[in-house]
Amino acid sequence: MEQNLSSSRTDRKLMERNRRNQMKALYSQLNSLVPRESSREPALSVPDQLDEAASYIKRLQASLEKMKEKRDRLMGMERANYISKNSSRGTVTGSRSPRIEVREMGSTLEVVLMNGSDNLFMFNEIIRALHEEGAEIINASLSAVEDTVFHTVHSKV
Repeated sequence: MEQNLSSSRTDRKLMERNRRNQMKALYSQLNSLVPRESSREPALSVPDQLDEAASYIKRLQASLEKMKEKRDRLMGMERANYISKNSSRGTVTGSRSPRIEVREMGSTLEVVLMNGSDNLFMFNEIIRALHEEGAEIINASLSAVEDTVFHTVHSKV
């Protein structure tokens, strides 16, 4: 009976040690994902690491909301320009909405805008938005295939 009790206690201690090690590894992984202002900063306690991670996530969410609003504003501006252009000719035709694809590749960001050749979309607005967000434009190109225009921008984040 005593050996059974001792074995059970040892098992619980081992399980608790494994749980603590797993939590420590998860904290470390989370902390590695949060950008640090300086690599020389002293090591933070676990509660401080969690606070910093939560703040970083909130900043990312706010930034994402701003970007969504800016995208919606730009898309609305593009549609208004297109309608006014075609209504002055006396015709209003349905046009494809522009598609924007954003790919993150390490520290670079690729933004591809695809729209119809009859569509007025301000390419400089994409460049301006990237600059406002602190991105450095590395390369920008334009190509046309049939009735689709592709604007590709590579930037360094």
